[in-house]
Amino acid sequence: MKVFSNTTPFIALASIDRLDLLPKLFGKIHVVHEVISECAVGGAIIVAPLLELDWVVPVQGSTQPAPHILLELDKGEKATLQAALANHAELVLMDEKIGRNMAEYLGLKVSGTLGVLLKARKAELIPSFRDSAQLMREQGIFYNSALIDRMAATVGE
Repeated sequence: MKVFSNTTPFIALASIDRLDLLPKLFGKIHVVHEVISECAVGGAIIVAPLLELDWVVPVQGSTQPAPHILLELDKGEKATLQAALANHAELVLMDEKIGRNMAEYLGLKVSGTLGVLLKARKAELIPSFRDSAQLMREQGIFYNSALIDRMAATVGE
């Protein structure tokens, strides 16, 4: 499965020390250089250097001008969606609502970090979807509590 990821899923999963879920669930993750740079900048949550992870596949961003519809997005989101389109991605991991809406409009399948956690719970890679989502919230990653409740209910939590 060809999966591309934007920055936020890396930050959110790093906040609970569960970056390992990405290769366990998807194998290789394709990442544009703009996202690699954004993760390297650092902040309150440290993400491991993506180029040192053997399951990260660096992808050169498109040199083509971005379609007008993508101009509202930040550099990482824009480059991720352009590369995902150009490389026929089967899934894009992205949390930001505008980016997700654009991805869907462009015909890309999208999942957010909570979707990753849900998939991990179903695969029994984590003991609790709700607890993992709550840990992310405690680290400052915002997810709507009603959305967490709805998703948790699908796995009986």
